[in-house]
Formats: sequence, structure tokens, C-alpha cells
Amino acid sequence: MKLTTKSRYGVRAIFDIAYHAGGLPGQIQDISGRQRVSARYLEQIFMQIKRAGILGSKRGPKGGYFLLKDPKDITIYDILECTLDVDCGSCSSKPVCDDIREVVKVRKKKGRETREAASE
Repeated sequence: MKLTTKSRYGVRAIFDIAYHAGGLPGQIQDISGRQRVSARYLEQIFMQIKRAGILGSKRGPKGGYFLLKDPKDITIYDILECTLDVDCGSCSSKPVCDDIREVVKVRKKKGRETREAASE
């Protein structure tokens, strides 16, 4: 599967926030400068990621974007799921993609159950 530009930038930006922000809000200008992505384009991507419950934002001079989850709990799949704009209507691989999504969903659930069991 080839990733879209939006998905690649989304993954890079989330990694950037996790790495550089240290729990504080990261400003869009800083993130876009480090990742060499247009701030306006990054804003569009962040809106999708915010809707998925991965990112939060704070307005004001000390505002910016911050992770709503612990970085270790965010998977690349989580980011791809909310940033991939896929039209499966005429694709001949749709059954294969559906199977892959189901396998990922099951693995994700088992991983979550394993982490929960280990933390008890």
C-alpha cells in the first residue's frame, strides 16, 4: 500500500510532537519548520487527527498542539486510519484491504488486552 502525502506528514508531525514537545503544546510554526511542511497543510492534517482523539489543541500565546494519549499508546495505524483518504469504490483490491483491516483490528485488540493484563 502506498501512503498518501497527508498520511506521511501526519506520522512525521505526531512523532515530532512526541519527541520535541515534552508534554507541552507544540506550535504549528515550529513543527512545520522542522518537518518542512506548510503550516496551512499541517493544520488540515491536524484537524483530522484531532477528530480521531489523538491530538488536542490549546489557543493563545503558549498554545499549540499536544498529544491526548501517551506516545507509546499511539500506533502508526491510528494515524493512518484518520489521515488516509481512500476511495475503495472501483478498486479491485478492496477484498484484500478489508481482510488486512480485519487482521489489524484483531491484532490491535489482542495487543491492548496483553498490555492491560500486564498492567494489572
